[in-house]
Amino acid sequence: MAKLSSGPTFPISISRHTYHHRVTACHVATPTTTTTIPFADLHPSLEVIGGARNRFLPALHSTLRHPYDPSPFIAWNPHVETIFASFFRSIPDVRLRRECLRTQDGGTVALDWVAGDQYQLPPDSPILILMPGLTGGSENSYPRHMLTKARSKGWRVVVFNSRGCGNSPVTTPQFYSASFVGDMREVVEHVSGLYPEANLYAAAWSLGANILVRYLGDESHACPLSGAVSLCNPFNLVYAFEEFTKGFNRVYDKALARSIRNIFKRHILLFEDIGGEYNIPLALNARQVRDFDEGLTRVSFGFKSLDEYYYKASCFHSIKHVQVPLLCFQAANDPISPVRAIPREEIEANRNCLLIVTPKGGHLGWVAGAEAPLGGPWTDPVVMDFLEHLERGTHKTVESSTCPLTVTSKNLHHAEV
Repeated sequence: MAKLSSGPTFPISISRHTYHHRVTACHVATPTTTTTIPFADLHPSLEVIGGARNRFLPALHSTLRHPYDPSPFIAWNPHVETIFASFFRSIPDVRLRRECLRTQDGGTVALDWVAGDQYQLPPDSPILILMPGLTGGSENSYPRHMLTKARSKGWRVVVFNSRGCGNSPVTTPQFYSASFVGDMREVVEHVSGLYPEANLYAAAWSLGANILVRYLGDESHACPLSGAVSLCNPFNLVYAFEEFTKGFNRVYDKALARSIRNIFKRHILLFEDIGGEYNIPLALNARQVRDFDEGLTRVSFGFKSLDEYYYKASCFHSIKHVQVPLLCFQAANDPISPVRAIPREEIEANRNCLLIVTPKGGHLGWVAGAEAPLGGPWTDPVVMDFLEHLERGTHKTVESSTCPLTVTSKNLHHAEV
């Protein structure tokens, strides 16, 4: 949510100019391990499932063996926790350097890097791409806290602001959608080209998490990321928008619709003569997110109806195709990303996926742990434990690998071993 407002083959991404750099997409990076921890050691306040339990739980044991301890004066109600985190959580003061990336269709996304890191960090420092939720950007507290946490560990971090978000420019008559992964694909390719020696990872929230998981599924074995984290993912947009029509959730719906309208109004001249099935007045005066999606989004991306858009754009279809390590965080009382939408069977069946469900947390809240109530979410240290575990495994695997690699002038982008 925005601030209320036969033997397998492994694809390897290889730079056009440098083909001896670290293998970034070889998904033997985190080998299956026989090391396990007793499931009884996991605290009963947490639900932990997934086909990757044995692979990743040892790295998270120090956290998950303790109870989830929410702030008693804030987390008693999911709406209170959601609103508190949105309005009152501290926002780390970080100086950012903006890079505007022009996409193949003429659109623009804004990449916000930590200023100075291009000089201070080694070129092989691991990179974390952060993708906020609907209308969210680098100005919000949750990506800022994650950014500072990763930066303190020596990671290079970049916030991916979608079209129109984070005050990024809109240069074509098309925004982004829950179904569109083209911008994500171009951002990953661009960042990989800038730092070909580094391993890439991504973390995303809410609608951004839906887009990230769709991207992971679409890329499947060819995904250049070495790992990913999904937080507050709606998974099934049909269920999510059903929840939007109930009770207090209408407040979030109206607030998000207002944020989208404000972005749209700043760029209305691009849409003046668009014609076709578009209903610009409906989008311009949207009182619900559904209004904007009906007037603009579903038409832009070729869907015949809103129901078709929400169903086909949902990322629960993609889980079975994910071939990189994926950690999913959800809160059982999330008012916007309902717990009933979690694709538990698919996550349990995929040996690359791990799901952690906390009893409380609201939406983008998780006001718990040592930094509560004003500091970063409870999830941030766990996310970094997971990502650093993957990075250590990637280093170890790549350094010890004896996989033969044949490179010719015709296959510099994707070689197979």
